[in-house]
Amino acid sequence: MHVSASTMSGSEWIEQVMAAKPAIEQSVADFAARHQLPSLAYGVISAGRLAVSGAVGLAELTTGVRADAATRYRIASMTKSFAAVAVLQLRDAGLLSLDDPVVRYLPEVAALVYPTGDSPQLTLRHLLTMAPGWPEDNPWGDRQLSLDDAAFSSLLAEGVTFAAAPDTQYEYSNLGYMILGRVVARVAGMPFQHYVNTRILTPLGMISSGWNPEDAHEQTLAHGYRLVDGHHVEDALAFARSAGDAAAFGGLYASVEDMARWVAFFLDAWPARDGDEGGVLRRSSRREMQRCTNLRLPVWSGQRVGAPVRYEAGGYGYGLFAWLSSDLGRIVGHAGGLPGFGSHMLWLPDYDLGVVTLANLTYAPAVPITVQILRSLVATTGVTPRPVRPAAALEMAQARVSRLIEAWDDALADDLFAVNFFLDEPRTRWQARLAALRSRHGGFGNPSAIETTNPLRGAWTVQGERGWCRIWLTLAPTVPPRVQHLSIISIFPPNAAMQAALDALLAATANPTRRRVARIFTKSSDRTAQLKQLRIVNLLYGACTLEAILEGDGEQRIVARLQSEGGPLDVEVTLDTRTGKLTGAEFRAAG
Repeated sequence: MHVSASTMSGSEWIEQVMAAKPAIEQSVADFAARHQLPSLAYGVISAGRLAVSGAVGLAELTTGVRADAATRYRIASMTKSFAAVAVLQLRDAGLLSLDDPVVRYLPEVAALVYPTGDSPQLTLRHLLTMAPGWPEDNPWGDRQLSLDDAAFSSLLAEGVTFAAAPDTQYEYSNLGYMILGRVVARVAGMPFQHYVNTRILTPLGMISSGWNPEDAHEQTLAHGYRLVDGHHVEDALAFARSAGDAAAFGGLYASVEDMARWVAFFLDAWPARDGDEGGVLRRSSRREMQRCTNLRLPVWSGQRVGAPVRYEAGGYGYGLFAWLSSDLGRIVGHAGGLPGFGSHMLWLPDYDLGVVTLANLTYAPAVPITVQILRSLVATTGVTPRPVRPAAALEMAQARVSRLIEAWDDALADDLFAVNFFLDEPRTRWQARLAALRSRHGGFGNPSAIETTNPLRGAWTVQGERGWCRIWLTLAPTVPPRVQHLSIISIFPPNAAMQAALDALLAATANPTRRRVARIFTKSSDRTAQLKQLRIVNLLYGACTLEAILEGDGEQRIVARLQSEGGPLDVEVTLDTRTGKLTGAEFRAAG
């Protein structure tokens, strides 16, 4: 059974996550061994807290000190989200605007030579969203942590080489966030690191986080290592000092316990609601950070042949990556990598679920294990996204549309539909359509619960004496909201001829042969193409069985949802009623 974390009590959901802990720990141990990580710490965040945590390996190899959820690691570029929160705090306080030119706060950049005559002036938003037009600078940026404020000013005075005009493309820029650290310092009137300590870390209870190894903390500090000829060697740059404002791009140290507070801080922004917002940053600003602002090309990673196809789209928000996935929906996170360390934080706002991993090996591949843990939790706990609650106006519209289908009423229609409705299609056409619907289906039973994609938009099913109807509507932004669009699809079960043809097709998915295809499909159909398609279905999905009829008249065309070992898929079939054979069948991955 699939459940939503938001429909259970916090303790019930935590119990589900706890039950998955042995599998998570095994995955973490296997991954750390495979990639020769000195240590790997992890945490699962849900219901506003650290639900499950643990670690494998050693924080320091020479002393044999074991890592745990309290061990501090350098989190590298995950620091950028702290810099972005600082900028938005100042924006919300009215002290700056994201569209302010950078030169207003840093006269040092006044001499920048833009690449084209039509380049826009560099703004804070360009820096936040990785759109300044500067080249990707990870190897170079990794060596800039120790820049003090005077050295950073000297660096800026030398100028910056552009790769493109600002605001034309995504290009990851550590330098952009170094500059944002300087902007925060100048607007706030205090060093950037002190600002983050007092305005973000302390209020959120992130008491073990800090900028340098010598910061006074009781927690164990993970030493950073790199692999040299198969051996772990302490990385000389692992403990580079965060000397000044430039450290905004990647200087923080934090533990899994503290990063759980940080991830919970962002998860708490969802859903939008009334009530206390806390004193660090408004929920709307936190959601703004988690929205893709600068689209980037999808990162392609080869998928196993036969596995369900997944696709993603997204890019950079403010100090965070944000994208949409075909199977998990909204995803937000950020990775970090520096000499000696690798880290990742990732969460699903609509599931109230996040994962953090921290490791002490140079550029440790923390991303794949974080994704693996997150996906396994969704799969094994059966959690589903937070349901979209229908507005009262949508539930009322559903009831009134159901009444209109049963018997036409002009007064009801006039009050139900928006001004566009009968202009788009005349009233007489709707009267005739609903009359034909009643004639074909007979009486209707109670409608199903409405399925919402938006509080003012949804669909439901109503069973008739013969077949059923799928109804979809969306309300206009009027007061009160009225129906601006209504769609009704009649669905009828397969008659005997269609059912026989469908049964034969499903049997062929288990053993597709030319002879079977010849028996199932008409001569005028492309039997060679149909055989090829059935063989692909057999290889990728195996034998298929009927789950439900989704569309169709039951006589000449139907769309059916199928189940198989390889997962769900849909098939659309058309029948020649004269011969009882199929004229076509198209299989599709289930949406």
